[in-house]
Amino acid sequence: MGKISVGLNLEYVRHHDKPFEWGVDKAAELGYEYVEPMVHFGRELMSEAGYFHTVSLFDDPYRIRRAAEKAGVKVSGLQAHGPLGRPEVHGEYLKLAIRHAAECGAPVVNTDEGIKAKWTTEEEDHVLIKYTLQEAAFVAEPRGILIGLECHAQYSRTPDGLDRIYNLVKSPAIGINLDTGNAYLAGQDPYAWLERVVDRLVHLHAKDISVQQSDAERGKVTGTAVGCACGDGVIDWSRIVSILRRCPRDIVMSVECGTIEQAERSIKHLAPLVAQA
Repeated sequence: MGKISVGLNLEYVRHHDKPFEWGVDKAAELGYEYVEPMVHFGRELMSEAGYFHTVSLFDDPYRIRRAAEKAGVKVSGLQAHGPLGRPEVHGEYLKLAIRHAAECGAPVVNTDEGIKAKWTTEEEDHVLIKYTLQEAAFVAEPRGILIGLECHAQYSRTPDGLDRIYNLVKSPAIGINLDTGNAYLAGQDPYAWLERVVDRLVHLHAKDISVQQSDAERGKVTGTAVGCACGDGVIDWSRIVSILRRCPRDIVMSVECGTIEQAERSIKHLAPLVAQA
């Protein structure tokens, strides 16, 4: 059994107009042990001006390392989502994110198949996904970085669909980053899905879904950007933690919520459950 820890995805400050370093410091202040930064390719106006939390892959990776060390937290992974089925969009971005992770101290890079091109077939998409993933695995393996495949878009909305993507490339670098909220909204049983992948799990997005969002969207969408505070929604976190106890490696439950106040409530709910594990 590995250790279970609680982290915070930096999307929690997305509506607060704060920069990356501020978000890391605040996460530490709230009591989080880990943070999960989001990286982007190239330059982006709002983050360059200090009004958004994402970090450019053109920046020195030590920017992330130094911010985490200064705040006294660790990095659970990098959020580097994009369309795996579109190598011209996601190929170089994902490989650069993996190299960035190796330098900044993030053991995992999380991604998904993303929104498909309008003109390709399902079979063609999986060939393209395999190409992108294999190229990424070649970069990840010698650096000891893990790629966390997330349930998020059209093909990964079911356990069989996510496993199909996972099985495209045979590599020790490829694992699963289960998103509890996305699994639930896609109409799946998140507990059964977690049981199915727990031996391959490398990271977990701890996303809760409000009753209102569940009533409006469950079975109609494949995922959502952020959820409500953990403990305020439909997910049974005691049950999630119980399943995670059987994971053979250390796992960070990276909270995905939309506000600072939700992040504060989330850790107050999750920390006692993890302490009992």
